[in-house]
Amino acid sequence: MTAARFDSPQTILTGGGSRKEAAALLSALHAHHSLIVVDPYFLTADFVTEIRSNLDRNGIANDVFGDLQPDPTDENVRAGTNRFREVGADSILAIGGGSALDVAKMIGVASTNAEPLSRFQGYHRIPNPGPPLVAMPTTAGTGSEATKVAVITDTDRNVKMMILDAKLMPAAAIVDYELTMSMPKPLTAHVGVDALTHGIEAYVSRKANPLTDPVALSCIRTIHANLRMAWADPGHAPAREAMSVAALQGGLAFTNSSVCLVHGMSRPLGLVFRLPHGLSNSVLLPTVTRFSWPGSKSRYGEVARAIDIASAKDSDESACEALSDWLDQLNTDLRVPRLRECCGGDVKQFRAALPKMAADALESGSPQNNPIVPAASQIMELFEVAW
Repeated sequence: MTAARFDSPQTILTGGGSRKEAAALLSALHAHHSLIVVDPYFLTADFVTEIRSNLDRNGIANDVFGDLQPDPTDENVRAGTNRFREVGADSILAIGGGSALDVAKMIGVASTNAEPLSRFQGYHRIPNPGPPLVAMPTTAGTGSEATKVAVITDTDRNVKMMILDAKLMPAAAIVDYELTMSMPKPLTAHVGVDALTHGIEAYVSRKANPLTDPVALSCIRTIHANLRMAWADPGHAPAREAMSVAALQGGLAFTNSSVCLVHGMSRPLGLVFRLPHGLSNSVLLPTVTRFSWPGSKSRYGEVARAIDIASAKDSDESACEALSDWLDQLNTDLRVPRLRECCGGDVKQFRAALPKMAADALESGSPQNNPIVPAASQIMELFEVAW
């Protein structure tokens, strides 16, 4: 038997207004000076000002770092690490989407380990833990607040590095759905399908286990019940709250199981065509599911039955087909574009990039966890089908 390990933050706070507990959590972690790593979009947001005031009142000095970008790079991490050292910080508060949270994780470990960051690429390669990190997401998608994973672009090699190590797990997560209410409809759609991808891949992965299965299924059910409402009515608080919890569950599930082929393909796709992670996952999920389900009919069938698009009387094959059709319809309903629209429609450029994207997908290790492990040629064909 293979032992199943389940890592999570020491503390998870959920609910509207839970952001106001950031100072108390940092105090409990013996923080005296925190670097706030924040998505540039929120640098001047009222809630960030409010959080900083609370830190001041609790005697926690704080400085802000926001020099980062979507699909962050090792240069963003280096700048943040320099800032962390310059101000003499001993802890980190991360606020934003997956990019901000991933940068914050890597600033922490870069402050206690020697460069280059490329030495950490892969699984369990970080020697020393970083300082205490409190993660506060502003989107309902990546689940990075509860994962031991960071994805950072190596600018020298032009490769998205997948780095997995328990030392990347935040000490605490604050999931305040009120911070997601400003997400526009396209972002709600893309990160919502991203979270759904996490739940599905965690459940069908070769590394799925009894600890992750119920969390993954709960994630999937909750997204099925709430994503369309959160997209159609951005001010619908119950749907927003449910999606925030589902994203958290997706993160907990996949970080203790694994992601699979969708993620393996989406990282190089996003790098080459500068696509946000959630969008690149969204456009690939239906195509990759159709390819993968013959390798795990019972598991994909259970997913379909969990969201009531197939019944116990339906065969696994019928349930899997229903799931594939539902994923196609979901993308249509949420106006997720086809891959060709995301990539500007230049088929020559797209095909020229296929060999490297396929090779980088396999090198990431994620496709090896898929129910069907593809060859590079099959990955290229799947990109073409998604196009």
